[in-house]
Amino acid sequence: MTASPAAEAYFVLSSPAAYEDALDRLRAASRAYYAGENSPLDDASYDALRLAVLAWEAEHPGGGAESPTGLVADGAAPEGDVAHTTRLLSLDNVFGPEQLVAWDASLQRRLGRAVEGGFTVEPKLDGAAVAARYRDGRLVQVITRGDGTHGEDVSHVVGSVVGLPERLAEPVTFEVRGEVLFTHEQFETAQEVRAAHGGAPFANPRNAVAGTLRAKDRPYRLEMTFWAYGAVDLDGGSFLPAGATHAEVLAAVAAAGVRTTADTPAGLHVVDTVAEAQARVDAIGALRAGLPFGIDGVVVKANSAAEQAEAGLGSRFPYWAIAYKLSAVERQTVLRDVVWEVGRTGVLAPTAVLDAVEIDGSTVSRATLHNPADIARRDLHLGDTVTVYKAGDIIPRVQAPVVELRPAGAVPVPLPTACPHCGGDIDKSQERWRCAKGAGCALAPLIEYAAGRDVLDIDGLGKTYVKALIDAGLVTDVADLFTLTEEQLTVAAGSARRGAKLVEQFELARNRPLSRVFCALGIRGTGRRMSRRLAAHFGTMEAIRAASAEDLLAVEGIGPEKAPVVVAELAALAPVVDKLIAAGVNMTEPEPAGLSGGPAADGATPAEGPLTGMTVVVTGKMTGRLDGYGRSQMNELIERAGGRAGSGVNAKTSYLVSAPSATGKPSSKAVAAEKLGVEVLTPETFADLVADFLD
Repeated sequence: MTASPAAEAYFVLSSPAAYEDALDRLRAASRAYYAGENSPLDDASYDALRLAVLAWEAEHPGGGAESPTGLVADGAAPEGDVAHTTRLLSLDNVFGPEQLVAWDASLQRRLGRAVEGGFTVEPKLDGAAVAARYRDGRLVQVITRGDGTHGEDVSHVVGSVVGLPERLAEPVTFEVRGEVLFTHEQFETAQEVRAAHGGAPFANPRNAVAGTLRAKDRPYRLEMTFWAYGAVDLDGGSFLPAGATHAEVLAAVAAAGVRTTADTPAGLHVVDTVAEAQARVDAIGALRAGLPFGIDGVVVKANSAAEQAEAGLGSRFPYWAIAYKLSAVERQTVLRDVVWEVGRTGVLAPTAVLDAVEIDGSTVSRATLHNPADIARRDLHLGDTVTVYKAGDIIPRVQAPVVELRPAGAVPVPLPTACPHCGGDIDKSQERWRCAKGAGCALAPLIEYAAGRDVLDIDGLGKTYVKALIDAGLVTDVADLFTLTEEQLTVAAGSARRGAKLVEQFELARNRPLSRVFCALGIRGTGRRMSRRLAAHFGTMEAIRAASAEDLLAVEGIGPEKAPVVVAELAALAPVVDKLIAAGVNMTEPEPAGLSGGPAADGATPAEGPLTGMTVVVTGKMTGRLDGYGRSQMNELIERAGGRAGSGVNAKTSYLVSAPSATGKPSSKAVAAEKLGVEVLTPETFADLVADFLD
């Protein structure tokens, strides 16, 4: 596979006036970013605008004397008064494989020969560049990039940047250069802390870092993270090995105790050719969605120090390094409306309706808004220009508005005063609002969910039949399904044949394992995975019903907030559970084949399986003995065999079960597994491993 590059297409500037306007917009976007404010342009729009300016300047030589395109940070970064030890430059960009090859050709022309020392490939971290100075092993100063020759002193952040220790084990003196950023987790925490202090939400992690580095008077501190991508000697010292390659420089920095890009999940890779570099770009691009931080590209560098010196530097960037930009996962668009739906547990779920925008290769017109409190925290107004984030197969989400672009008269997103489904009261006691009727409000979605393949697996009970049964007053809860007669099902289905088939399906559903029956109740926070854990831990419905909130804490994934909710909702569903028992529905979790202990009513831990202590990730359509196993069935199988089902490949993954794709190309998970050295199993091999646990 090939990593998705950022769009190369740019709009064409048709006149000198359009060119001047583009320059003004370019400067404004850069100034906003380096001031830590919300930029009026997202990265993809900024890149397109910059490409248009460069194209105009290429066609009109000498017409761009006042252009910022030849300056570091487009000339917008505060200059500062601290001189850099050596110039701290930006990187030039390429947007696809052909341009990477063209960059290699230009590098060969500068050297007068092919590159002999190979290349390094590492992630382009989406943060802010800084230089950090260590003297005698103590971090004494942190400086922003500024204009490349001078930067601002931001040493007030010392002590709040993970990966940039205040003291090293050895009394060494050198200057390390790298990127400060917010990880996804740190960014969410930063948003909460900022909101608690009355601050406006950050538009995105990158702008948040720029603002946080420069803010000296905040009443709070925000934790950030640092990874080094280079180093230089300081005060005439000789910390770095003479003639060290780029990879050797980072190894020396890491040995001193400072984290480098080699320590990230994406890693640092040394390759011989640009073709191999492209393959590594693809691999890092495939890892992108699972990384704990944002990247907007991949950096390719000549590894040899001698060849770097021979290739030289431009006014804005070194000629021996290039940034391969990836497709944007963050764009700006306009929030037009918010629609509210009621889920199967009665939770009110808001969805943002957006002007359609292309993000990471797909068109996005809707995005998630978590809950009313989240909407209020983000200060969202209808008509706002908002930042929307999407990575991999993750549902797009709205991050924050660009307040500077808010239209006059914009009103805050209206919150519902009554349940949007039934018109009844709303329970606002928690951040996630619910209809006061709970699951009874959205009965149809709950019954459809319960009948689904991953739960009770009642084949043929679709939306039409569910609606007919509810409208006839025959079904008021999930237990009523098991009291239906063939005559009633025939009327609802409109066919005696379908009615008879549904009777057979309900008989099969009556004997499903406890985990599936429990899941069908629709208790908040107990989907398929959690229901399996509860059933495996307690063994019987009787034991689960008798468990206290404290007892539930022994089940993995149930914390002090979720436990009392499960206890309370299960108690409220006592009449439904009693009806299920009376209808002869199974209330025990069967002992998996191959286990001597199995689940027990007293919560005893079952005997170990072949996957005990392992994390297994599954991708592709299963074949052989696993043919027909969907994602949920595979996860259930993994857990029955003692393992943990993972969603993304990382260093903790034990196995990737990967079915061959129709195209013959490896999936992104397979590429990630190869990079991380994770063992890949075919469905047939995995079936052999867990043969005793197959249905």
